[in-house]
Amino acid sequence: MKVVDIADEIFRELGEPTSLSIPAISFWLRTNVGQLNNYIHTEYSVSENDLEIKDAASPPVEIGDNEKTILKKMYFIHYYDQRLRTHMTTMDTDTILSVRDGDSSVTKVNRNEIAKSIAAVKAQEYSELLKMIQAYVSNKAGPYQVAGDDTTNADSTKYNTQFNRI
Repeated sequence: MKVVDIADEIFRELGEPTSLSIPAISFWLRTNVGQLNNYIHTEYSVSENDLEIKDAASPPVEIGDNEKTILKKMYFIHYYDQRLRTHMTTMDTDTILSVRDGDSSVTKVNRNEIAKSIAAVKAQEYSELLKMIQAYVSNKAGPYQVAGDDTTNADSTKYNTQFNRI
């Protein structure tokens, strides 16, 4: 699958924010394929010819749906981290939602609560990422031992199992 196709999916899943573009997401995806490899113990890379994410096997195999989902989740964490940083740097400015003149009422945005909400969403996304990585790695792991019947069949009449009884 091409990097730009994954970036388009991410852009649409985030609700097509105006502060974000598909090329910016594509750049982030290309530069963080190595982090995906570290998480799930794979060898994916971005092909220079067609910008597809493929592994190092011969012939190269495209990135699968499970790996793509983990990569997308990694981007969501990055996105919410950026949003959190933006809100943290603008905490000192006051945003006024409404002003009344008759009874002198002013309504302001509580930036601290917004930052807490974004941090909670980011923590939830990170928790889901860890679960996805754990499930992926355990699904791809081979068994340490093969249980089964490793004995050979023998003729039971060959040996006399009856002992002399008194």
